[in-house]
Amino acid sequence: MSKFDRQYFMEKNGKRIHFIAIGGAAMHNLALALHQKGYNISGSDDEINEPSRSRLSGAGLLPSVMGWFPEKITGELDAIILGMHARADNPELLRAQQLGLKIFSYPEYLYEFSKHKLRVVIGGSHGKTTITAMILHVLKQRSIDFDYMVGAKLDGFDTMVRLSEKAPLIVLEGDEYLSSPIDRRPKFHLYHADIALLSGIAWDHINVFPTYAEYVRQFQIYVDQIPPAGTIVYCSNDQEVLKVIEDTSSYCKKVPYSIPAHRIKNGKTYLIHNDAEGHQKETGLEIFGDHNLMNLLGAKEVCSLLGISDDDFYNAVSSFKGAARRLEKLGSNETLTVFKDFAHSPSKLKATIEAVKNQYPDRQVIACMELHTFSSLTGNFLAEYNGSMEKADEAIVYFNPLTIAHKKLKPVSPEQVRDAFQRSDLVVFTESDKLRKHLLDKKHENAVLLMMSSGTYDGIDLEVFTGELLAKRTVTA
Repeated sequence: MSKFDRQYFMEKNGKRIHFIAIGGAAMHNLALALHQKGYNISGSDDEINEPSRSRLSGAGLLPSVMGWFPEKITGELDAIILGMHARADNPELLRAQQLGLKIFSYPEYLYEFSKHKLRVVIGGSHGKTTITAMILHVLKQRSIDFDYMVGAKLDGFDTMVRLSEKAPLIVLEGDEYLSSPIDRRPKFHLYHADIALLSGIAWDHINVFPTYAEYVRQFQIYVDQIPPAGTIVYCSNDQEVLKVIEDTSSYCKKVPYSIPAHRIKNGKTYLIHNDAEGHQKETGLEIFGDHNLMNLLGAKEVCSLLGISDDDFYNAVSSFKGAARRLEKLGSNETLTVFKDFAHSPSKLKATIEAVKNQYPDRQVIACMELHTFSSLTGNFLAEYNGSMEKADEAIVYFNPLTIAHKKLKPVSPEQVRDAFQRSDLVVFTESDKLRKHLLDKKHENAVLLMMSSGTYDGIDLEVFTGELLAKRTVTA
């Protein structure tokens, strides 16, 4: 595959780039970032949902008609960026291949743009979005110039991607999923990290990594790629991560991290650390949970490698409120607090529930999760959820049989779900209206409701629903 040369990336204007599957979360943000740089951007998709639709429309980049149109692909284009949502037989892709155009997956494009920069890559089965967001928050607070790509909307950042000519470093969230329909390499293999972080390993994406060993091998490759002058920052609490670090062929520097000293008082978490003069100090945080505290310490080690002092890091990170949908508080009143979270895999589910239970030990924790991804809806993977909701006072699972049919998977029954979670009192719903009614009818007294999903519970607006729950309590109080 042909590559852009350095001059191509350093020129600011006149670039004509077409996005195949422009509506994806990462794809549309990259399109917006290049549009802001003055590039001539076009794109196609067969379906574009919110918030991608509104954001592309606001920039004048929303396709006027949904679908694939080979006539859009001409020899005048400088490059094609191919999204994972497209298929290998996509008619626009086939036309681009016929014309011999430069075709990139978005991780390939990010690497080509940034190969003259210091590349920081945050990888792991869980926590990578939050760790990346923490690092970006601290860098911005310290007025350091940087480029980035992160997998969630962050307060204070207009887009999830920034590309510039002058920034000396780029921070990349390193997803282990495939790069494109014609490039089956994991995204984080393409970034070639100078500074890498590995937060944890827990089997996911079984549609492309059908065995646990094959999944773990992707992280081994990720670490083995680090050059001798590079650094791997890794979570020493994760046994699988420790094995990968022990087995790596890389001679890079190795920096471990774990859970920092802390305490919880009146529902707020405080870090306990020494300042530059050696005096013990406590720093209050907006976030909570052991998994987030480990994320924070991993971010601190990366920031230290970037020249940020511990004192400056703690001062900056104290105002970090989290990435979108990562233990995001939707609202509260005197008897109920509602959070939403992206947790959907077994390890994320368990960590998130434990975090809420530890933060609110005197409250009833009602945990509701949606089985939505390919992995979570696959019968032979369901057993991985055994014990993942045991810390919840009430556990609820929702899934839509139509989603299973759409993904062309074998049907899953509520009984299978109960058996998999190994919890006899698990409440299972397959209709979102019944789930809503169940939660609205409950008398919430001193409770925390935790809504966890990578989906939408088939159209439930959680912000609006939270308002209904809290208003109901106000009316009946």
